This record gives sequence, C-alpha cells and structure tokens, in this order.
Amino acid sequence: MTSLRAKTIAIIGAGPSGLVAAKYLRAERAFDRIVIFEQRNQAGGIWNYTPDDRTEDIFAIPQTNPAGKNQAPAWREPRSHNNGVNGVNKVPTFLSPVYDKLETNIPRGLMGFQDLPWPQDSQLFPKHETVLEYVQDYGKDVQDLVEYSTQVTEVEAADSKPDGRWTLTTLNLITNSTQETTFDAVIVANGHFIVPYIPDINGIREWNAAHPNLITHSKYFRHPSEFSGKKVIVVGNSASGVDISTQIASTSSHPLLWSVQSASMFTPAPSTSKRELPPIAKFLPASRGVEFEDGSVEHDIDAIVFATGYFYSLPFLQNVAPALIGDGTHVQHTYQHLFYAPRPTLSLLALNQRVIPFPIAEAQAAVLARVYSGRLPLPSLPSMSSWEDGVKKERGAGRNFHVLSFPQDGNYINELGHWAAEAETRDGLENAGKGKMGPRWGDWEFWCREHFPAIRAAFGQKGEARHAIKKLEELGFDYQEYVEKKGREEGKLI
Repeated sequence: MTSLRAKTIAIIGAGPSGLVAAKYLRAERAFDRIVIFEQRNQAGGIWNYTPDDRTEDIFAIPQTNPAGKNQAPAWREPRSHNNGVNGVNKVPTFLSPVYDKLETNIPRGLMGFQDLPWPQDSQLFPKHETVLEYVQDYGKDVQDLVEYSTQVTEVEAADSKPDGRWTLTTLNLITNSTQETTFDAVIVANGHFIVPYIPDINGIREWNAAHPNLITHSKYFRHPSEFSGKKVIVVGNSASGVDISTQIASTSSHPLLWSVQSASMFTPAPSTSKRELPPIAKFLPASRGVEFEDGSVEHDIDAIVFATGYFYSLPFLQNVAPALIGDGTHVQHTYQHLFYAPRPTLSLLALNQRVIPFPIAEAQAAVLARVYSGRLPLPSLPSMSSWEDGVKKERGAGRNFHVLSFPQDGNYINELGHWAAEAETRDGLENAGKGKMGPRWGDWEFWCREHFPAIRAAFGQKGEARHAIKKLEELGFDYQEYVEKKGREEGKLI
C-alpha cells in the first residue's frame, strides 16, 4: 500500500467536477493551498453556452487526431453586467457543445449533488440555463479558490519520485503573462468534450473539398432553423444524436436521414419525419451524395451533422510519460478511472461515459480528498496496473474502457463510497471524524437510473407541455407504486 500526503493541490477546471473536488478537499482541513485554474471568466465549464462561437482551429474533416491543442479564446462582450474581469470590457470564451434548446437527458433528482436540491420550479429535465445556475450556485463557497481567465498550458513532473510533485505553467489570458508554480498534486477536471471525432470514411476528404462547410459536428450545432428546408443527414444515435436529429427534423426537408450503427438507449418514438439508415459506406462527391452500407444511395445532400462523440485529449499533459493519451479512445494508465497509476499525485475526474456524471464526480472527489490528505492509502503500482489490465480484458482497450452502463455506474458510485469509508478517522472532521461523505445509491436511484431513458422519451413526447412537468409521477413513473407492486409479486412467490 502507498500513502500520499499533499499540502498543495491544483485543480484544472471550475466546471462541476472541479468545484466538487474543491469542496471535498477543503472539508479535509489538511491542505495549505488549493487553487482552481479556470480559463473561462466564470464557473460552470461547458454549461456556459456560447451561441456566437461556431468554429475553432482544432476541427478537421475527417477528425481522427486526438492531440488537440491549448486553445486561444474568443473575446466576447460579457453576457451579464457582472462578468467582466478586472474592468476589462471583453472576456475570454471557449466554445461549448451546448446548443440553444438543450435539455438534460437525466431527470434532475438523479443528476444533482447530494447537498444542493434543484429548484423545485424547474422542469424535470432542466434546460441548460438552469444547469449553469445550479452549478454556479453549488460552487459559491469555493470561489475564493478560483483563478479565472487562467489557462493551464503545461503540466510536467517536477521530480522523478513516483509520489512526486508537478510544475504547472499557466497563462493569464487578461495580461498575457505566464507563470510556473509547483504543486504536490494535480486534479484534472476539464472534461472530455473538446476534440470532436469524425471518422475517416471513404471519399469524405474529396466530398468536403468539393462541398465545403456542409459537414459539421454536433459540437457546433446551435439552432434547428439553420437547416430549414434542407436535405440533412445526422450520423449517430447517442443522446445528442437522438435529440439533434429530432430538432433538425422539425425544420428540414423530410425525411431527415438518420445514420446509426447500433441500438440507442434513448429510443425515440416512431416518426415519419426521420428515416433510419445504416452507417455511411462512402461519399460521392460528384452528386453531393453518399452510399450507405446497405447499398442505398442519396444525392444532393445539403448538410451532414456528425454526432459521433469526442476524443479524450489532454494537450497540457503531452510531455508526461508514460503517455496518458494514445489513440484518444480512453485515458491510459489509470486506476479506478481516477488515478494516473505510475504517479498517482495526478488524477482525473469524470472520465466515464454513459453515466450520471455529477454524483460520479462527487463520489470520486470523496476518495481523492482522503487519499491526498493521507487518510486513505492506494494499492501498489503492480496492483493498480493489474486493475487496468482486467478492465482491458473485460471491455477492450478502446472506447468501451471508461463506459459504465447501468447498473455498473451505480455500483461504481457505491464502491467508491465503501472505499472512502475505509479512511482513518481524524479529529476535527465532520461525521465523527469520518469527513465529508460522498453519495450512495439506494433502491430509488437504481430504479430511476434503470428507467430514465423511458422517462426521457415520455417527457419528450409531451411536446411544449413538457416544460410544465416537474415530477416523475406526472409521466406515469411512480416509485412507490413500483415498490408496492414488487412487494405483491414477491409475496406471491413465497
């Protein structure tokens, strides 16, 4: 077992994960300095909607390189009177994948932090504006730790020790000045919705050269009205693919062509406005067309939106060895999807996909805080490497590595909770010396998590009336009825 003891900690990112990490670290009462570096001018991460930012220099067609880069900001007028920085009229913004009509695909009772209820007058699946307000409200008591408009451009090992320190190079975007600071530990909480993925399909380069600006990615989608009357293909059926295809179909020519590779957990209601097709086999530049894998062909395409996800990309960690990023499908050399095993004073929050991210990050933060305060040891490097090997054997070393489909995500939250509870008690901490406790999932959370795709579908079918829906019961999903029915059924089996 390995015990770590950090005194100074840097957190990269003031989105939901970075803020929750700061709260759990502060609750340990064990650190001399905690700093959150945030390149935007306010908290909230990608929930900061950027309606005017639609292009960036990391986008290519095809987009198959996960490397990314430290991005330059766009400079915009602040969206509210109090968002200026040091009297500067314009503030740095970074493109967000949030679109105008985005609503969460997770009901608010399941996706929040355990010590902050959602506004009871907000709709069951909150709008992105509500989420931003919620996250910023959650982070109010750690604002003194945040250095805004400060971009981390490089993180390098400051020594050769396996439990060693890290040197961060930061750029103040307001003054354009750089600074180097050394920390005992670094927590990466900048998310993985930065470098979009567009596959290298036969003919896509030639098609794009002949018909520029017709291929885009869901990251740059903002309004369905931009596709009014157009013949559109949407590629992908993840949550964003389902939602964006439905939105675009409301204004595009019919049927919208929806190219999917596998079944979606967010199965939409049958619609005559969309035609489901297999993946694209090749592009046909001469006719502005495509051929699908079933041999069907469509010509005169006006727009193609790839909702095909993102690479993991950590350009500020590119000099760390062994490398964290290989082909971009997952982060290499991690333990429990959390610690960089070769040097666990570096950790990464919320890498997992197909999960409920806020409680995942909170459960991870409870573990991180205890490890870095010295209350909770880590296994040896061989043991941590063995864990990674086991995941690769089970799920492969590709895009499924960080995927925790139900009920794995709920089990993971509870496993982290049990792990954090193993920490030694310490005088002066809450909960009789146990410290700030992370979330645990019970029967309701597992029930809601299992049913939330169906709940989301029922919500969407309400159309404009969905905005008035506040409770699961209004959609016919009653947990108490479920419990009573289950009890009756179990009684019959006895």
